[in-house]
Amino acid sequence: MEENLTAVTEFIFLGFSDLQHLQPLLFVLILLIYLFTLIENGLVIAVTVADLALHTPMYFFLRNLSVLEICYTSGVFPKTLTNLLSEKQALSFLGCAVQMYFYLFFGSTECGLLTVMSYDRYIAICNPMRYSLIMSRKVTLSLAAMMWIVGKLVACEQTAAIFMLPFHGLNKINHFFCDILPVLRLVSTDTSLISAIISFLTMLFTIVLLILIITSYASIICTILKMHSGEGRHKAFSACSSHLNTVILFYCSAIITCMRPSPNVSADTDRALALLNTVIIPTFNPIIYSPRNKEVKEALRKYLTKNNISLFS
Repeated sequence: MEENLTAVTEFIFLGFSDLQHLQPLLFVLILLIYLFTLIENGLVIAVTVADLALHTPMYFFLRNLSVLEICYTSGVFPKTLTNLLSEKQALSFLGCAVQMYFYLFFGSTECGLLTVMSYDRYIAICNPMRYSLIMSRKVTLSLAAMMWIVGKLVACEQTAAIFMLPFHGLNKINHFFCDILPVLRLVSTDTSLISAIISFLTMLFTIVLLILIITSYASIICTILKMHSGEGRHKAFSACSSHLNTVILFYCSAIITCMRPSPNVSADTDRALALLNTVIIPTFNPIIYSPRNKEVKEALRKYLTKNNISLFS
């Protein structure tokens, strides 16, 4: 009984303990994915900063997206890699709260940033003559800053709501980082209400931003269809296809995550969804943008040539 009343001071990750014999392989695989994510997003940042022709609102938002992907994965992977090499896979109570905060912060900010990027594409295609006036440097910076602030507020609200709950006795998280549902399972009181509130607010936040994106793309599609030139339609579609692919990938993952059945979802499902969010999306976003974008490809070629870097050396 005393043990059950003991306040939790640290959490133990069960993570991939059921795959004990595969942990060395998992360590190498996760490390390679993490390094690849850092390198490809770092290249996008470096290339779009170095090439003055890419100092436009679209590429400014793309740089923000790459910064978010680096921060997002760095909030999870380093500790996961350390745990795979440790016998005791632990994290302090405060450390868990901090990890969850940054996970939610960067994820929510990315959600908002994709919405702003859809607005940028809407203005570029539907109102090209006034694009420079509407998407001025001041407006661009303000929109990006607003999304970072919104992400911070969402993360603060959800993290505070969870870690103000009582944690006594149970401290083993059946996950590889401090995600919401695995942590809620350890709360000493009934969490059905708080789980429902968090799920509702997350879904509301996601759907509102998704509706704004859909509205932007509905206008974009209508404008493209009205174009008489086939070349003009192709050029307009190419200008937003990479962003659209990123939106589809991100929101499919986000909606599936939001719709999971609260605390009753299995740990395996939790881990699979978390791997999708922390591995697939940050790794594929630069791949989606760069090879399909002639400006980025040309800037990357010039950057690599100028710095005597070979991707195949």
